[in-house]
Amino acid sequence: MAADSTAAEPKTPAMTRKLHPLEKQRFDKLEKIRALGRDPWGQRFDDHQPIADVRPDCPEESGEAGPKVRVAGRVMAKRKAGKLRFFGIKDQTASIQLLFSRGDLAEEQWELMSQLDYGDLVGIDGHLQRTNSGEVSVFVHELTILTKSMAPPPEKHHGAQDTELLLRQRSLDLIYTEGVLERMLTRSAIVDSIRGTLRDHGFHEVETPVLHAVAGGAAARPFETHHNALDIPLFLRIALELHLKRLMVGGIERVYEIGRVFRNEGIDATHNPEFTMLEAYRAYGNYETMMDLTEAVVVEAACVARGIPGPGDVPFSDDGDDWPGEGGLEFEWGDKTIDFTTPWPRSKYHDLFSEHVGIDPADEAAVRAKGREVIPAEKIDVDAAHLDVVVSELFEEFVEPNLVGPVFVIDYPASICPLTKRKQDDPAIAERFELFVHGMELANAYTELNDPYLQQELFETQLEGLAEEESMAKMDHEFIGALKIGMPPAGGLGIGIDRLVMLLTNSQSIRDVIFFPLLRPEQPR
Repeated sequence: MAADSTAAEPKTPAMTRKLHPLEKQRFDKLEKIRALGRDPWGQRFDDHQPIADVRPDCPEESGEAGPKVRVAGRVMAKRKAGKLRFFGIKDQTASIQLLFSRGDLAEEQWELMSQLDYGDLVGIDGHLQRTNSGEVSVFVHELTILTKSMAPPPEKHHGAQDTELLLRQRSLDLIYTEGVLERMLTRSAIVDSIRGTLRDHGFHEVETPVLHAVAGGAAARPFETHHNALDIPLFLRIALELHLKRLMVGGIERVYEIGRVFRNEGIDATHNPEFTMLEAYRAYGNYETMMDLTEAVVVEAACVARGIPGPGDVPFSDDGDDWPGEGGLEFEWGDKTIDFTTPWPRSKYHDLFSEHVGIDPADEAAVRAKGREVIPAEKIDVDAAHLDVVVSELFEEFVEPNLVGPVFVIDYPASICPLTKRKQDDPAIAERFELFVHGMELANAYTELNDPYLQQELFETQLEGLAEEESMAKMDHEFIGALKIGMPPAGGLGIGIDRLVMLLTNSQSIRDVIFFPLLRPEQPR
């Protein structure tokens, strides 16, 4: 194959004087590549195969020549052995060893190989063969430069230890930190699985606005902005809920969105100001319907993360004996274990509170006394707050950390669930569940409130204490108007995608499963 030619770009002395010595070495090699008539930035490289698909075709016996192959990847290792040079390359599927033999290559090819550094992208034509040590290798016939890397790898590419550096330069993290690329590809597979499960259940995916005139659908502090042309304040959405419900009013009976939501709040191991949420709504269902859907979504995602068939992929008997995934739903998460085998227990909020706090949530005197003991005064005024708000704070403090799960916590106090339908036989209880796994909330769901007058009353209760004009600005009149048209009885569900990926990839921080988590701007040095 003829060498690809390119017009040599002249050196820029001012630029080369500013280069770091290690980058200058790479720049000199780049110039040598140009001098050999090659384009250091590469061209299209057709018909190459994923390395994972190539490896199984290598003969088992050392010395036996296998089929010709064409692969591409990034240089991750190199070493010398006499007249042989060994390189390791990887693509997004796998790694493989390259063997360059001085006796089998043209002088120009050997010289081109000599300009390779860690991080360079190369295309390889050769044949598969095991080395004397049994290593699957590509014996190189021809090398093509695809991109010269000008940045040295972190810490001689043995894996950088500066976590913040890796988060700021996620490209380096994906390339050089073992397991990161695989984890992020697993994230993509999990999201794809969720879409597939919802599609199989008859749901339609939609997109709704990110900029909202009213920050509704959740109790959270929004990010504020301003639209210059219309001269109006706008908010980055804190939830997907209200627009999806309006679509359900319009006749999309099973609707969902997987989208980014934004909350101007704290950052910790399970919170990022920008995160990915699934919200799904099913007409003519309720919160029990959504529990069944949640189990289906999570179990299928767990099977994808584990690399086993899900229950939706194969026929299986009622006792599950024919399902290859049986017993494969236990996941390690740090020093803990999670068993996603269904059905998951459904425990009432009232019962869990009594068990873990040791008092009846209806015993106002005992609840407020306990609240004064443990709830900081700057957080809420225990004596002035609604009793259920104090109960909620105590539930978060004493109950949630003890929920190993997966467990559905059901039947919350209605006063803290303004978008939820009440139980017919007990209006003080809302038909709501939250799914917890090792103390972390993973999903939240309701039997959706579709009474426009009660919904307006609850919105107004939420806005009590605000000036009248501010209350009018924050009341979502368009949503109330949609409810008056008629929203069918429905179940609604929200799942935190990032947290689900954390659990299924044994990741302890949400930053580990978001490609680009929010960081404080780097200070000039």
